[in-house]
Amino acid sequence: MEDKDENGHAVKYYRLSEIEERNSFKSTWIIINHKVYDVTTFLEEHPGGEEVLREQAGGDATESFEDVGHSSDAREMAANMVIGELHPDDRLKIDKPSEPLKETSSWWTNWLIPCLAAAVVTVMYQMYTSEK
Repeated sequence: MEDKDENGHAVKYYRLSEIEERNSFKSTWIIINHKVYDVTTFLEEHPGGEEVLREQAGGDATESFEDVGHSSDAREMAANMVIGELHPDDRLKIDKPSEPLKETSSWWTNWLIPCLAAAVVTVMYQMYTSEK
């Protein structure tokens, strides 16, 4: 499916199922920030080794790509491998919902429990030393 982006350029959209099918030794496609990249010819040149790309093949590599902190040169090289974008209907399938941070501790787990444990150890120590 082709459409126009905000600049009026033609955009080729790929369904997630099409991209997943490209996970082979003949063809390697990955998704980064909803853009589809054909990295097949780059596998042997990738500084991190082709295994890194093959592990991400057919799926979303955004988190891995961003975590590594690629240089601006690497990002320019990647731009030359863009073949299209992930179809808008499939974007929710790969987007992980951001969960709000849950407060897992409160004052009693940070202060009360350690204080009680210290008190118990103190009492036990006093009982142990007073018996001798």
